[in-house]
Amino acid sequence: MDKYYIGIDIGSISTKAVMINQDRKIIASEYLWTEGNPIEATKKVITKLKEKMPIKNPKIYGVGTTGSARNLVGSVVGANIIKNEITAHAIGTLSIYPDVRTILEIGGQDSKIIILNQGIVVDYAMNTLCAAGTGAFLSSQSKRLGIDISDMGDIALSSKNPSKIAARCTVFAESDLVHKAQIGHKKEDLVAGLCNSVVKNYLNNLSRGKKIKDRVVFQGGVSKNKGVIKAFENELDTQIFVDENSHLMGALGIAILSQKANKEEKELAFDFNIQDIDFKTLGVECKGCSNNCEIVYIYKNGNVIDKMGGRCEKFNLVEAKSS
Repeated sequence: MDKYYIGIDIGSISTKAVMINQDRKIIASEYLWTEGNPIEATKKVITKLKEKMPIKNPKIYGVGTTGSARNLVGSVVGANIIKNEITAHAIGTLSIYPDVRTILEIGGQDSKIIILNQGIVVDYAMNTLCAAGTGAFLSSQSKRLGIDISDMGDIALSSKNPSKIAARCTVFAESDLVHKAQIGHKKEDLVAGLCNSVVKNYLNNLSRGKKIKDRVVFQGGVSKNKGVIKAFENELDTQIFVDENSHLMGALGIAILSQKANKEEKELAFDFNIQDIDFKTLGVECKGCSNNCEIVYIYKNGNVIDKMGGRCEKFNLVEAKSS
């Protein structure tokens, strides 16, 4: 009997999900925008996953969540494991590149670098403050230049003289881009300059003091941009590996971890018809002590199923009323 495992990576910009079998092969996957609503995005991604599955009514033995909304969504889907992005991305990447030493990851609003030694994470860094080295920055600049974000990579590779765009922060980069466009720089040179700027910003912020060693794997949504890949190869003077499922590494990693977590190999009661379930959240301020913690209650069809945010157990679940 085949056993299946689901991994969901809920980020601020995008939500990714995969279903794998017991051999850790991806059977179905989905990628969509979070749009500021992680619960609704989770409903949509699971519905899409169901539509893409080559089999009906698969037996689910593990569900894992990672990403910025991992705890919230973990409660909603009844996850058997919830882990941070560093762990999930490392596990996912190692399943495809067992000899990986450096993972470069650039997402919609944050980025990270993970250093490994013999399959173990020995160092990492995350950047959640500066937007100049993220996909959101490239997306906003592509609109400014009147081009589709998916075309940026090919346009950048056509440049023979990339413009030098300030890499310090979003404000300087945008100002520099506008100035160079006004004095006549070609569009392909500006795009190539933007790709170089993203890479320099990333390396300046995240790799300082870290030894980047082969093999180097690049992932996240921005890894689909050929111009950024080329810029990394030029800066690091090494080959950059990008898997076809590079945008799914976090989801794949947490799916694998959900398999490992189910040591008793018990089937989970996972409901693929999640779109029909009414989930709500309610934030209240706890009055149990001077901390005044903001408690978030999670409701499923009107019933409290979980709560988050409290630093102690002085609050009572029944104090929260669904609105």
